[in-house]
Amino acid sequence: MNYIETIDYLYNQLPVYQKVGGSAYKEGLDNSLALDEYFSQPHRKYRTIHVAGTNGKGSTSHLLAAILQESGYKVGLYTSPHLLDFRERIRVNGEKISEQYIVDFVAKHRESFEPIQPSFFELTMMMAFMYFADMKVDVAIIEVGLGGRLDSTNIITPDISIITNISFDHMQFLGDTLPKIATEKAGIIKQGIPIVIGEAEGEVRQVFEETAKRVNAPITFAEDMHLIESAKNASDGWLLEAKEYPHLKDELPGYAQLKNAATVLCAVDILKKSECNIPEEAVYKGFANVVELTGLMGRWQIIQESNPKIVCDTGHNAAGIKYIAEQLAHETYKNLHIVLGMVNDKDISSVLALLPKDAIYYFTKASIPRAMNEDNLKVLAEKQGLKGNSYPTVAEAVNKAMENAVSDDFIFIGGSNFVVADALEYLK
Repeated sequence: MNYIETIDYLYNQLPVYQKVGGSAYKEGLDNSLALDEYFSQPHRKYRTIHVAGTNGKGSTSHLLAAILQESGYKVGLYTSPHLLDFRERIRVNGEKISEQYIVDFVAKHRESFEPIQPSFFELTMMMAFMYFADMKVDVAIIEVGLGGRLDSTNIITPDISIITNISFDHMQFLGDTLPKIATEKAGIIKQGIPIVIGEAEGEVRQVFEETAKRVNAPITFAEDMHLIESAKNASDGWLLEAKEYPHLKDELPGYAQLKNAATVLCAVDILKKSECNIPEEAVYKGFANVVELTGLMGRWQIIQESNPKIVCDTGHNAAGIKYIAEQLAHETYKNLHIVLGMVNDKDISSVLALLPKDAIYYFTKASIPRAMNEDNLKVLAEKQGLKGNSYPTVAEAVNKAMENAVSDDFIFIGGSNFVVADALEYLK
């Protein structure tokens, strides 16, 4: 098989959660452990950092990767989902895995892994672990796919674990209360391994404290450290006054990035205490150049600066949309156009209730089976006072928004990773 045929095989022969949802979700670690045994535990050949959380784990992972790269380490980065190219999921020092490696991996090991019947995520995770070993990385940052306790990635023993935050998402798998969800995420807390919690309060905080105490894991709550003393928003990101890093430029402009920045700075402090050499200059360069260094996309990404301004963001649940709505409220424009699509297993009503009612909406659906029908989304949105028309593809919705917008208008594209992916594909 060539590369296109190999990717087609991965998508169509293995259950892909991002495309079809719950039917592709395989609870438990049995498959991961079986694959791990076959491939001889490749993740033990380098240091790892494990990153979980409802929101922000992608940005946090990329920021840490950028800082460690600038510190002189060879850094593997495993994240999901991708936006334009499968190879975005597996990177070393920002460079995507080669097409040939993917082809060779599947061809060489197919007869051995097929009897295990892995999911798409389980197999691609092991592909990443093997690639990082073959590339002889110093450290790999591993983003949890879903949850924590039973996530495929939870076979690693990291140097440090990070949980960014807890909010409502994937409730059909993780539970219908925040403490239940926190319990699942807390499953990545391991015996004696330092754990950083980005933000948590009340019963959620208690879950983390009790779990950490039970396994004797040193726990740090980033928000308790007050590492960022002030922040000034600019068009090209944030200017942060951090305790140890005055005038720290953060390239990521989203409002949610302030929490992520504090979490990353807390993790850096702990890594430095564990014989990890992270110069001050590396922190500055990592924050200032994270997009170039790691290829991060879709986080309040400015596609067009003006005439009209066009921004996309992958926030897709109530906690993520809350930040987006706040940021939209601080933008200056004549008219606001919102291209919106969602997947059908989210708490859609909670998201719609947070969105501005004075915008012109373009309801659409991404090109995956999980996408909610655009007309059904329009009906739900109208109940929340949101007005607009529906379009069967993201390309049509984006095109119509651009047709209708004048130079002083603002176009926002979001609601789902897959809407952003389709929009970037169309606009590139």
